[in-house]
Amino acid sequence: MALNFAATSPSVMGIVNVTPDSFFAAARTAATDQAIARGSELLEWGCDIVDVGGESTRPGAHDVPLEEELARVVPVVRALSARGPVSIDTRKSEVARAAVHAGALVINDVSGDLFEVAAELGVGYVAMHSRGTPQTMQVDPHYDDVLSEVLNSLEGMAQRARDAGITQLWLDPGIGFGKTLEHNLTLVAHCADFVDLAQRYDAGVLIGTSRKGFLGLLGTEVLDVDERLEGSIATEAWALLSGVAMIRVHDVPAALQLRELITRPVAAVGS
Repeated sequence: MALNFAATSPSVMGIVNVTPDSFFAAARTAATDQAIARGSELLEWGCDIVDVGGESTRPGAHDVPLEEELARVVPVVRALSARGPVSIDTRKSEVARAAVHAGALVINDVSGDLFEVAAELGVGYVAMHSRGTPQTMQVDPHYDDVLSEVLNSLEGMAQRARDAGITQLWLDPGIGFGKTLEHNLTLVAHCADFVDLAQRYDAGVLIGTSRKGFLGLLGTEVLDVDERLEGSIATEAWALLSGVAMIRVHDVPAALQLRELITRPVAAVGS
């Protein structure tokens, strides 16, 4: 089974967090059976791939020991991979290997360092830009030119991934990972630039804005995570219209409806 990021219809990646501390409570499924049930539901709704993670990477999150992360994700990946495509969201090579052996088809790599593992195992790879660790990434992040610096970093990742032999590749600018509100807005506004870069490497772009903190800072009042659906859908719509290949979302039914609205051909007036 393989994913085709060059398909005419972009892909929707649904989030399955096997964690007690991920920032959006509705997506937390600390128990194995709950995580399997959530992932199965997302696949039944029609998402193209479920992204299973056992370690929160929200700002301020603490590292999860290797054995604990393995125990969280491997049974879930094994069960869900029998139902549909699965990716593993991890920074650890051991977890990536175990998840792929359990059936994962894609390594979604926040660290940007696991391209050799993905190449060796012959699976798809998401290279994401980030700075620092979850504990440090939001401590006064600074860029002289955030767009050019993230583009240059992702180009280097793309080249390394292709040199290693990866055949399925997505580039992710890492919205919310070591960026301020203005940084995030700049990167979202320039989704098309990331698409242009990815196309030079026969790759796709993955964008993840779903429910993230910067969306709660755009109005006159700070919005809690439960109040960020509209901002999520708006930025996901912009990303899809800009040509991204995949959006990573918590709210799968809304994202699928959005994709249908954007990609369905418009009937001629009066027909």
